[in-house]
Amino acid sequence: MTPAYEHNGRPCTREAFYAIACDPRRSVAVEACAGAGKTWMLVSRILRALIDGAAPQEILAITFTKKAAGEMRQRLQEWLADFGHAEVGESLEQWLARLRKELAARGVEAQAVAAQAERLQGLYRTILEQARPVQIRTFHSWFAALLRTAPLQVLDDLGLPSAYELLEDDQDAVAEVWRRYLRTVAADEALRADYTALVSEYGRHQGHQALQAALSRRVEFTMADDAGVVDEAIPPFGTLVPELAGFTEPADALGSDAARARWLERAAALGAEANKTPQRAANAVVDAFGQTDLSVRLVELRKAFFVATEDRLTQHLKKFAAAQEAESELQRLLLAARQHRGRMHQQRMARLSRRLIAEFALLKRDRGWIDMGDVESAAMVMLSDPVLSGWVQEKLDARVRHLLIDEF
Repeated sequence: MTPAYEHNGRPCTREAFYAIACDPRRSVAVEACAGAGKTWMLVSRILRALIDGAAPQEILAITFTKKAAGEMRQRLQEWLADFGHAEVGESLEQWLARLRKELAARGVEAQAVAAQAERLQGLYRTILEQARPVQIRTFHSWFAALLRTAPLQVLDDLGLPSAYELLEDDQDAVAEVWRRYLRTVAADEALRADYTALVSEYGRHQGHQALQAALSRRVEFTMADDAGVVDEAIPPFGTLVPELAGFTEPADALGSDAARARWLERAAALGAEANKTPQRAANAVVDAFGQTDLSVRLVELRKAFFVATEDRLTQHLKKFAAAQEAESELQRLLLAARQHRGRMHQQRMARLSRRLIAEFALLKRDRGWIDMGDVESAAMVMLSDPVLSGWVQEKLDARVRHLLIDEF
């Protein structure tokens, strides 16, 4: 049976676990399932750091959502208010007993409770009077604060204005960018062709949803695009079917005299059979090679031999050698055709998404806006640059003694 508590892979008691996890003098990483009390533990570490003498502004806790940050602030305030004095009708002994229980749950040794309790008295009032609370922030809030210290060169390199308004909710901006984006697409012949193909295949609503998804992930898209992996995310069909690598499209393989002769030979063999099913397949092959559009030719051959929903022979053609040969060739052609369609769609979407993201950047620049994606990008630059990150770290080290990250 898996133990409930472990420390560095070894089973331990609950008391030992919380004594380690809540000790602000230790650097720890806590792994637990949802609902196990990670937030309780994080706020407990803040509480203990304050009792140990850390100034509120020297504690930085970072979480994902404003709701989570608000809940953490509220819980900390309630604890400080609740633990800092006896309740109405509660004797000193009862208060100390209650406090001893609460602090013991947070890993405080029994002999240290009295000293901790003394520190708790008046701590809440002191923090309120200082007006410099514990920093409990979302990632984006902290990134935005980091951006305010960024050198102008960083903003210039990222194409961001030095004087800006933080766009926390981009819903209206996204709605506005579509108008200018569609005007740009209409004026560009290549983009217009991409857009027309997208809408023709998937419909306007689904096509816009796909582009909207790319816009919402514009930071990730831009990073991947800069790394050169977007356009080649789906390999050419020749990678999967090497014998077709020399063709522009898989169906082009059906355009040669050799292909015509091969398929008409199969048609002749099937037409000589007594059963109607192979005879119909033979006639369909002849009709298919009467088509000048090679893509249509491939579609007609598939209808002649395969079941409607799968790339395999119909039951009544399986015993014929000519049909078996046709199946093998068709499966390779259809595999290549699916790969080719996927690649064409991927590249079409990449071009359209790239333009949409660029139009959004232009709109923000025109309005003097910086959005959360810009904040993320700037933070990444500042924290990953070998020189700049050292400067940032030095500034943070001077201000932050305790760093707590929710869902790290």
